[in-house]
Amino acid sequence: MLSNVDVQTDRLLLARPKLRDVPELFGFLGDQHAMQYTHVDKDMASCRRRIAVHEWRRRRDRFAPWAIRLKGQSEIIGWGGLYDDPFDPGWGPELAFFFHPKVWGQGYGAELALAALVVADTEVQLPVLSAFAHPENTGSNRLLEKVGFQAEHHVARMNRILYRRKRPVPAGN
Repeated sequence: MLSNVDVQTDRLLLARPKLRDVPELFGFLGDQHAMQYTHVDKDMASCRRRIAVHEWRRRRDRFAPWAIRLKGQSEIIGWGGLYDDPFDPGWGPELAFFFHPKVWGQGYGAELALAALVVADTEVQLPVLSAFAHPENTGSNRLLEKVGFQAEHHVARMNRILYRRKRPVPAGN
């Protein structure tokens, strides 16, 4: 289940985004409300660049964010997964998730996070993952704690809480 191929969960299809997906992704990645606690793409060209750079990094790192769809549907409802942020380097591999507001609160973030953690632990074998959440983004903070991340400290320059999760030690080791 390497992250450079499609992954399925109970309700979601996680697939490599294509450049033709950029207009649909920009529909929420460029929306001030949807991205109120994080980076907002200022225009379609910025969104295209973000997707293209992450896909280039997928070839090197063996992981990058997926386009997220409900199984059996063509509409993209989110973007996220594992990545090593080329636009804010130095934090190491991270888990991130961004969803269209119309699907907030339906558990898709946790479903994506758990699938990404399986890839991180078993396929890519990342020893530590980071994640960030704005202090006021209670949903994201709860989700990260629910899937095993521990809050470390507040990063003032970003106004984000830094979370970390160590790869579990396999039983018998």
